[in-house]
Amino acid sequence: MDRKAYLKAYRESNKEYFKEYYKTPNAKKSMIISKWKKRGLLCEDYGSLYDRYIESKNCEECGCEYGKIGDGSGRFRCLDHDHESGLFRNFLCNRCNVRRG
Repeated sequence: MDRKAYLKAYRESNKEYFKEYYKTPNAKKSMIISKWKKRGLLCEDYGSLYDRYIESKNCEECGCEYGKIGDGSGRFRCLDHDHESGLFRNFLCNRCNVRRG
């Protein structure tokens, strides 16, 4: 069996485990940090940045309270970073992040 087929079979046989695992705080943290890295964010301490992300309740630019993705407000929390250097700038609502560019 080749590796691709093996991994597919493994995921299928452990589907319930993964479904529960992805609901845990550690899995959510891991997925969010992984997403940041894929988008080009450079940071020395992703753990402390994640903690700050979770504790952030209001946009650092307009001050509005964050909503949830899909609630129609456009006010969900985003990590703003410089796309040229990859450095973190601040946490913004989606509207301010789009406006900033």
